[in-house]
Amino acid sequence: MDRLPRPRRMSRAHFDAHQSLRHSPAPKRGIAMRRRWSLGLVVALLAGIGLAGCGDDSSADELTVAVENAYLPFNYLDPETGEPTGWDYDVLEEICERVGCTPVFENFPWEPMIQAVADGQFDMAADGITITAERAEIVDFSDGYINVDQRLMVRKGENRFSDGASFAAGDYVLGTQIGTTNYDTGVELVGEDRVEPYEEFGFVVQSLIAGDVDAVIIDETAGQGYIGENADEVELIGGSLSSDQLGFIFPKGSKWVEPINEALAEMKADGTLAQISSRYFGEGFTITYDDLEFPEYEE
Repeated sequence: MDRLPRPRRMSRAHFDAHQSLRHSPAPKRGIAMRRRWSLGLVVALLAGIGLAGCGDDSSADELTVAVENAYLPFNYLDPETGEPTGWDYDVLEEICERVGCTPVFENFPWEPMIQAVADGQFDMAADGITITAERAEIVDFSDGYINVDQRLMVRKGENRFSDGASFAAGDYVLGTQIGTTNYDTGVELVGEDRVEPYEEFGFVVQSLIAGDVDAVIIDETAGQGYIGENADEVELIGGSLSSDQLGFIFPKGSKWVEPINEALAEMKADGTLAQISSRYFGEGFTITYDDLEFPEYEE
């Protein structure tokens, strides 16, 4: 097995500094407190004396999170500050406040990400990952947090085809990001020979605008975020090609799955998840891939 690239650590100080610059109100956030154990308590624990409230060893832990920092609106580098931000950052900060952990975000490319989590290189990954049975064989998923439809994105005014069926009937080239369910759906739709894969999704959309491909497959939530101010260049057409749920991933048997699922359920029930999502999946979110600097990954 080839050695995976060494991830780049995103410092908590950088993340907090960026959050203070946000214009919209951020969800309530707090700094997870690390418990200071006295010598007497350590001795008691070693002796097997039970202590109330100390049964969950996820409390006060660092949580290493792999993110691509190149997938709008889930994670990206802010065009003004260059600091990492996005839906994943806000949601996981809120989750860790409730669970009692400190998120440490690691910059890591998409293609090897799922296997890296399966191998235990990270505690989890958050990158708009579709829940599939095949992936669930090597990683554990959280409960689904967003339902997404895969759609065709085309150049504005496209009139050669109007949906997946008419696209498949022609001799058109489809762009996708490699290693994604978008790629799998594209192969099912038109066959591998007509699919042009790219390493980063920003390149996929750029190839569409440049005319190198005729359409791309995109998750509708990300597609709406991309269109933003570029509504005069690209648009979504046709119905859903596939409907899926997104989830966080963890190494098999991870202690984090249950507490994070509980936090997600609380956030859905009290409206916090909807509040955060409204900032990233509405017309008010106008950042596009054209605005971004793409991260570099250490070799």
